[in-house]
Amino acid sequence: MKNITLIPEKLTENNFADFGEVVSIHNKESKTINNGFASKYSDVALLDTNEEQGHTSVHIFVAKSRQFPLHISMLEKHPFFSQTFIPRHSSPFLVVVAPPAEKPSIEKLKAFITNGDQGISYSRGVWHFPLISMNDNSQFIVIDRKYNEELDTIEQCEEVSLGDIKVVLELGL
Repeated sequence: MKNITLIPEKLTENNFADFGEVVSIHNKESKTINNGFASKYSDVALLDTNEEQGHTSVHIFVAKSRQFPLHISMLEKHPFFSQTFIPRHSSPFLVVVAPPAEKPSIEKLKAFITNGDQGISYSRGVWHFPLISMNDNSQFIVIDRKYNEELDTIEQCEEVSLGDIKVVLELGL
């Protein structure tokens, strides 16, 4: 049995670039709108949901906290669309990812921790573990492709078990 321990890195635009985008206003240009009462930060994440005439959908997920060390037993990917998570409260969360491929490369598995104000947007096909919240009842705005049960022919989510590979996520920061 192969054992892997993941210690999350602090999330930055550079170290997450192979997996998608960091959703943040840090170092972004803004435009003053609403007679000076708001600043607009445009295009903080690119959404990729149009496969086979897909539509973008906005959801709210309410997450339960995870216990650490956390056993990473499976990964999933959305082969035909991106998926964006934006926290509704300033609370850090973690992501475990592997680059897009037919099967996940365990050797390229990485873990990141947000600063609480950052969101993430997975590129299509990025392998990831489901939402890892550090607090109960954390709410996330999730933007992805709307699933139309009657019309969709594309695969929404592919899951793989890591089998006898033991991957553990520890909070080392």
